[in-house]
Amino acid sequence: MGGQKIGIVGSGLIGRAWAMLFASAGYRVQLYDILESQVTTALDGLREELQQLEAKGALRGKLTAAAQYELISGCTQLKELVQDALHIQECVPEQLQLKRSLYAQLDVLLEPQTVLASSTSTFMPSLYSESLERRSQMLVAHPLNPPYFIPLVELVPAPWTTEEAVERTRQLMLALGQRPVVLRREIQGFATNRIQYAILNEVWRLVSAGIISVADADRVLSDGLGMRYALMGSLETVHLNAPGGIADYFQRFGGEIAAVSATYGPTPDMGAEAESLAEIARQCEQLVPLEALQARRAARDEFLTRLAELKRQFP
Repeated sequence: MGGQKIGIVGSGLIGRAWAMLFASAGYRVQLYDILESQVTTALDGLREELQQLEAKGALRGKLTAAAQYELISGCTQLKELVQDALHIQECVPEQLQLKRSLYAQLDVLLEPQTVLASSTSTFMPSLYSESLERRSQMLVAHPLNPPYFIPLVELVPAPWTTEEAVERTRQLMLALGQRPVVLRREIQGFATNRIQYAILNEVWRLVSAGIISVADADRVLSDGLGMRYALMGSLETVHLNAPGGIADYFQRFGGEIAAVSATYGPTPDMGAEAESLAEIARQCEQLVPLEALQARRAARDEFLTRLAELKRQFP
């Protein structure tokens, strides 16, 4: 499918990341935003970022940075963006009314062959596509940040999304070198955030109760569970941790898991718990001061690049 046209709505960080991913696989990419100045800024930023990735040996795909950049253009008209597009990836801010307005505009322009996918991490696709004529061509393709370095993409259909649209998107993600997972039906928070929030909730409880520090709570993941989870998920982990596999594991430890889980307590409202939030923020800023966030993000991206290379050596 390389060489076909991909449209991207929104020229922010996620939109730019998608543009680089599609260009790395040889697709022609058109980037849309409402102002010409925003498009120009995005294109300038993409050229610089591709050059930096190439200089570090982290550029994806077989094409040079210059060749990939030549595949990317910009526009300020949705009609131009949609024309002859194989796939459109929507990357606008997480505002439901904005998405509903945008999808209503795209609905009358969308061609029969085009799948329209949202990068949203918040909204189930039914919330903005229910009344639309082309709703069967719409779904969520939610990346993890930063998408260029983390391959997972969650594909979430609305109740009316066709299996063909889901499968075409899955194949497209594979062509980019991404690792798609398919949810059989939509659910609030999708899979990644539901699992992530469960971890955050318990970390918050442990830190706010004074049982463990922020640094040590994070170390449980980074130097413990996360090292295993970088290679395999939680179910395969326990499958390997008992002589007879996962059935044996839960027969041995299922009662303990249930007993511990019963002590978790209510879900914290983290934004409303001012005292706990202030203390956790204080400890986090001791670990990484606000002025050092950008440097730490760069270190994270470098680590993820090397980790992705290592993971390719394992099935």
